[in-house]
Amino acid sequence: MNASYTQAPAEIRCKRVYNDPSPSDGYRVLVDRFWPRGVKKEELAVEEWCKALSPSSELRKWFRHEPQRWEGFCQRYHAELKEHGEELEALLDRCDGRTLTLVYSARDPDHNNALALKMFLEEQQRHTSRAASGKRQ
Repeated sequence: MNASYTQAPAEIRCKRVYNDPSPSDGYRVLVDRFWPRGVKKEELAVEEWCKALSPSSELRKWFRHEPQRWEGFCQRYHAELKEHGEELEALLDRCDGRTLTLVYSARDPDHNNALALKMFLEEQQRHTSRAASGKRQ
């Protein structure tokens, strides 16, 4: 990811699909591979559905939302995300400095793909910030 997007999100949040949307959510993006059960598109209130940024079917099946596999899941998912630099940059461009809310359907708020994606994006932003500050010196 080159981080050539116009403006980084003000904040990155994760929110379960079954929680009500809020104006403070900013740019809401569904990051699951499958549409959540029992939820109508108009109820979810997302700007887009980024299936391409969800974990591969193989990784999702391996993980099975088992907390003891969390670290391995994050490592593998982050490796997959590195192959989607253009999609990630385009998402951040569309966010345009607003809060980015990653919407997910998993029950576990501490072990899910939205949180792993948030961690990845924040690490990329830190890396970009360090590189930019190094160039200014």
